[in-house]
Amino acid sequence: MSFFDGLRFRRVSSPIHNLDPRIKFIYACVIFAVAIIFWQLLPLVALFVLQIPLVLVAGVKRQWIRSMKGAAFLASIIFFTNFFVSFMSAGYRVTFTALESALAMTLRFLVLLGSFSIFFLTTSPDHLGLALEQSRVPYEFCFAFTTAVRFVPVLAEEAQTIMDAQKARGLELEKGNFLKRVRNYIPILIPLIVSAIRRSLELAEAMESRAWGATKKRTNLYVLKLRRGDYLFAAITAGILAAAIFIRLHFYIPRLEELLTGTI
Repeated sequence: MSFFDGLRFRRVSSPIHNLDPRIKFIYACVIFAVAIIFWQLLPLVALFVLQIPLVLVAGVKRQWIRSMKGAAFLASIIFFTNFFVSFMSAGYRVTFTALESALAMTLRFLVLLGSFSIFFLTTSPDHLGLALEQSRVPYEFCFAFTTAVRFVPVLAEEAQTIMDAQKARGLELEKGNFLKRVRNYIPILIPLIVSAIRRSLELAEAMESRAWGATKKRTNLYVLKLRRGDYLFAAITAGILAAAIFIRLHFYIPRLEELLTGTI
């Protein structure tokens, strides 16, 4: 469940936390776009390394690393799937190109996960909902999205608690074949589903008691405003996008095999 730690906001005083949520979301989308337009390994490595200074400045290194570790299983599936497809297309031969291509696809996934993990770790659900409202998104959608962001880590923590309780009662989750392991998770899913339904009913009752939806024009105590740091970070984000597009159109990016063998 450490993967979901990358979706839980950490209240820390840092320059990254103080940035406007809209600017941070634009940055995450730009990193997403840049990771899509490159399929070589070297630029994806550069994009991954680019996340590290932001993580250090934000002071969320431990949580970010835990989210990366939590995604290791899915990353390994992406790697082996792409490597197996490349292996078959190459005539059932192991080639350096197939290995590099599989690594690039896996690293692309980690880049996307890392950028959005930084966004959620440094953006409070309250500010996120406020940013969506000021972006003219209907409040019903804002409320649904921010509620999901709040409850996903809570449900993940509760699932871990249920797993620990069931293991203490003698439930063995890691033994047996694949179907046996799937059946072993039924005692985990049923209490978790019941707990989620109970939480949703409590939330619905709380909303009704506060006359949710009675007022169409809502007011907020705080209003998000762009500051000098936001404009600077937006300029850096635009520079990253412009540089990536320029490099992609006007430069040849060598593969790692070409660098190692000197056949550029």
